[in-house]
Amino acid sequence: MSTTESLNAQGALKGKIALITGGASGIGRATALLFAREGAAVTIADVDPTSGEGVARAIIGNGGKATFGRTDVTRAADCQRVVQRTLDEFGGLHILFNNVGIIRRATVLELDEADWDRVMDVNVKSIFLVSKYAIPVMARAGGGVIINTASGWGMVGGPKAAAYCASKGAVVLLTKAMAIDHGPDNIRVNCICPGDTDTPMLRNEARQLGEPVDRFLAEAAQRPLGRIGRPEEIAQAALYLASDASSFVTGTALVVDGGGLAG
Repeated sequence: MSTTESLNAQGALKGKIALITGGASGIGRATALLFAREGAAVTIADVDPTSGEGVARAIIGNGGKATFGRTDVTRAADCQRVVQRTLDEFGGLHILFNNVGIIRRATVLELDEADWDRVMDVNVKSIFLVSKYAIPVMARAGGGVIINTASGWGMVGGPKAAAYCASKGAVVLLTKAMAIDHGPDNIRVNCICPGDTDTPMLRNEARQLGEPVDRFLAEAAQRPLGRIGRPEEIAQAALYLASDASSFVTGTALVVDGGGLAG
């Protein structure tokens, strides 16, 4: 962060406490830094301690509040532990960003059962598990916000991505079901459907498909705005959904894709 990015410049999340899964890189990292600049205390949950602790140090070094919790989001004990860590460190939980995700580029014929299970566990089961422990905390405190990362491919299909499309479609409808169930507790639940965004996961897709990264990214940029997204742009959408600016928004899937699904 530059010295001009004051943590108190905006304050849209001043006094809030956020938990971000997959917060060590990509969209999660960008969101953790943005939420901190907007005044939130942030718990970064990830399996990568080196990068996760680096994000926490960057926030603390800029005057913010952050902690890192090594978390396998497919394990209930880890999910319960990171929610408790947030409570122990900061005293509450107002915002949960279920952002962690993986992709396996393959058809149903090419996938093996272990890959299918891994994609569904990381992309869908993790939302169930972390939310299961976060929702009671929010409800007792009078409400909160849950944001889930889905995908444009949770709304339309894509080639050689059967498990990923299935998982992200599940995230969209899980989001809607959670919004219905927990609206009476004043908990808003929404999801973001990003288009191709310049993250390590996107570059890994090229490698999975055996394509040159530059060519793969150029093809991904073929959308009305003529480019792929930046993690910081998706983070801005998460900020909107986390803040009071979206106080009457729940159960929605917000597409942020440079027009990729426009027609």
